[in-house]
This record gives sequence, structure tokens and C-alpha cells, in this order.
Amino acid sequence: MNKLVERFKNSLIRFAEGPHSTAWLSFFSFVEAAFFPIPPDVLLIAILATKEHRRWFFYSFVTTISSVFGGMMGYLIGFAFFGLIGEKMIAFYGLEDQFIKIGEMFGKSAFLSVFISGFTPIPYKVFTVASGFFEINFLIFVLASLLGRGARFFLVGFLMHIFGEKLGDAIYKRVNLVSIIVGVVILGIVLLFI
Repeated sequence: MNKLVERFKNSLIRFAEGPHSTAWLSFFSFVEAAFFPIPPDVLLIAILATKEHRRWFFYSFVTTISSVFGGMMGYLIGFAFFGLIGEKMIAFYGLEDQFIKIGEMFGKSAFLSVFISGFTPIPYKVFTVASGFFEINFLIFVLASLLGRGARFFLVGFLMHIFGEKLGDAIYKRVNLVSIIVGVVILGIVLLFI
């Protein structure tokens, strides 16, 4: 599976240099939020590592909005099609135990749970499906998704704009580590104020 993922990441980089990079970015941001395993950060970074770094705000916006709409699709899968699609997806990723824990997390703070999953490499797609399955408030889900995904993608976009290709290479190699570190810092700040 790792070789397949690595090959696909390389294909995404080729998409970044093509004439339809915005459409591909939107597509991959949408499907990743609902069921796809590769985060759109890879394509966003690849696009911004090219001459497009000046348009970081635009590309970050496209990634965020497309991802939130994909999250809404995940919510729909959990709400209306869990037995048909959602259950198989959770099993495919081997996250059955985590799915139950997500339900418990929603009981404590659905907003914070979705926000953190939207920002960190915790599989956002599992939280989108769980949000629908556990029927958390849809507006809370959308708002937490917008803020979490927006914070993640605008941070990547801004850093790429400021530091360029060298940072892109470093982030690309360590996107999950960077997200975890920032996520832990945000979680710590949130816990201080709760």
C-alpha cells in the first residue's frame, strides 16, 4: 500500500504542473475528506511550490471549501448510508475501535473533536462519517470543519508563500509531523481555556 500511495503522490505533483491544477486540487480535497487516503496538502504544496505561490490565498481557499464539501459528503454517508458504505470504509481503514471512541469524544465536545480532526492528520474522513452516524448538529459540524480545515490549509498556503519551495520540500516530507506538532499546540491552548 505504501508504494501505491507514494506513486500516487508523485502523480499529484504532475497534476500540480498541469493546466487543470485547480480542478484537480478541488477534486482531491473533496474526495479525501469523504474517503480518499491521501491528504490534499501534497497537491497544495506542489502547486504553491511552482510559480503559483503568489496565489496562496486562492489555492488555500479552494482546498478548504472543497474539503468541507467533501466532509459534508462524509456526513451524508454516515447519516444515510452507513450500512451500505460507511461501515465498509471504516473497516477498510481498520478503525472500528476508534469509531466508537469518536462517538464518546462527540459526547464531550463535537465541535472540538471535528475541529482537531480537520486540522491534524487524525483521519478527518472518519470524523465526517462519524459525525453523520452519531447525528451531531450539522451546523456545528460545518463550522468546526471550516475552521479546522481552513486553519490547516491556510497555514500551509501562507508558509509556502513566505518560505517557498524549500519549505515545501520539508513540509512534503513531514506533513503529518508538522500537523501533529501544531495540533498538539492548539489542543494545549484550547485545554488551558476550557
